[in-house]
Amino acid sequence: MSYADDNEPLDPDAERLAVRKRAMDLLARREHAPAELSAKLAKRDHDRDIVAAVLDELIDDGLLSESRYADALVSSRASRGTGPVRIRAELAAVHVSDFEIDRALEDAEVDWHALAEQVRRKRFGAEMPQDFPAKAKQMRFLQRRGFDGDQLQAAFDD
Repeated sequence: MSYADDNEPLDPDAERLAVRKRAMDLLARREHAPAELSAKLAKRDHDRDIVAAVLDELIDDGLLSESRYADALVSSRASRGTGPVRIRAELAAVHVSDFEIDRALEDAEVDWHALAEQVRRKRFGAEMPQDFPAKAKQMRFLQRRGFDGDQLQAAFDD
């Protein structure tokens, strides 16, 4: 529970307003997953029941959306050259539903095969690796970036 300056607990209405204001401040900076926002607010020693109620209100008001968060993260990470496997893991880590993850990845207008090739070229140049150790190194790099086997293969097709 939050406390006023004189260490007396805030009344529930004042705390609810404080939680909502803090949540709105965080959402003004960027989209958040509901679980991520809940964790940030809980770190501020706000009552969990009040946090849950405020988050429900924000979802009902359309100010907090798991779907919008998933779309924003997919777009952001893909533009930085991150593959779908890693993006999926990042979304799952903040408890975005599998349905929303699948939808966001499918709705993203990203050619993952072309992106894998583009990322490989940017890091290692246009020339294809001449020996197995060099190719393995490049494949490991793309795997760490979150590309799957088909996308790796596409990156090395002539």
